[in-house]
Amino acid sequence: MARRAEWTAAVAFASGVLTGLIVWSAQTQRARRDLFSTRRWRRLAALGHIRGRPGLATVQQLRDYVAWEQHSGLRRRGTTILRRMEDSLE
Repeated sequence: MARRAEWTAAVAFASGVLTGLIVWSAQTQRARRDLFSTRRWRRLAALGHIRGRPGLATVQQLRDYVAWEQHSGLRRRGTTILRRMEDSLE
């Protein structure tokens, strides 16, 4: 009986980890798409999410975003994140 409980707990734990990875992956993809959303709050949230994911692809995406963004506050925020990311990758 104890073995069955241990096995059930292990399966439940593994299922939780797998579900978390799937949700995290979907959230990452959504955040990248929302960077060019028509809604400012989504773009701001996407900037916050992308800030923690440095990489060459992210730098290029941020360059495109800064060139595209018309709202001055969001463009400044994107520029700041871009500069910090470029400095950290050099």
